[in-house]
Amino acid sequence: MTSASMSWPAPVATTRVGRWRDRLDRLPPWVWLLAQAAALWPHWRWAAARVADGSDDPLGLAALGVLLLAIWRAAPQMHAAPAPWALAGALLATAAATAAHLVAPPLVGALIAAIALACAVAALLPPGMPVLPLAGLSVLALPVVSSLQFYAGYPLRVLTAQLSTWALQLGGVAAERSGSAMQVDGQWVIVDAPCSGVQMAWLAYFTACAMAWVAGSRDARTLSQLPWVGVLVLLGNAVRNTLLVLMEARWHGIPGWAHEAVGLAMLTLVCGAVAAVMFKGSARHG
Repeated sequence: MTSASMSWPAPVATTRVGRWRDRLDRLPPWVWLLAQAAALWPHWRWAAARVADGSDDPLGLAALGVLLLAIWRAAPQMHAAPAPWALAGALLATAAATAAHLVAPPLVGALIAAIALACAVAALLPPGMPVLPLAGLSVLALPVVSSLQFYAGYPLRVLTAQLSTWALQLGGVAAERSGSAMQVDGQWVIVDAPCSGVQMAWLAYFTACAMAWVAGSRDARTLSQLPWVGVLVLLGNAVRNTLLVLMEARWHGIPGWAHEAVGLAMLTLVCGAVAAVMFKGSARHG
């Protein structure tokens, strides 16, 4: 027998490794996404506990529901060969989230974990499918409303009061601002926390992310449209506050249902305008 005709059996260890590799390659891509989410479970546990104990509004549940629906619908199009840049981002962000869990405030770690999960989704999605809306929904799914109210609530109240003061002055109404309070026709009206616009901003950006995903808007176009969302929120909240302050000052108080009706009407208008802006920037419109 010549040496050319000789064949050697493959080592047992190598054969076993090959079989395991083949089995792993046959796993659906969403299984790896679940593994990524499981690796970040301490952050999700903190978020769930914060919502459960009433520390934050449960608005994030709506974003979580839309995010899960979007991932479920995109699952059949996910590919087994992840994009290297997104996979590297997912690994780095996961490591950073793990470190932040030990040394940083819980919300910081959860935000990094949300970015890690968004990178993992981006690694599995086919090229051209929008990623930015899913990243936005990942962040909005976290309990961030109370933190935004704490850190940004007062500056937004002051800005809202100033915009309302200018609007009333343009309309010939005697108005002055002092801090987050306004004096209108000799009556003092306080712009309180619910009038800061934080919840309106959350709902507006939630609408923007959901609409961008549904419309298939390219990420570059979505990014260019997001500043307009902030502008619409500021204007809408200023108009709402101007109407309420004027009603409070002129009528020496208004019933609660009127306050809620004005707020709901302006919220509907703002979210409708945001949806129109995001649809204009969708892939369907080039």
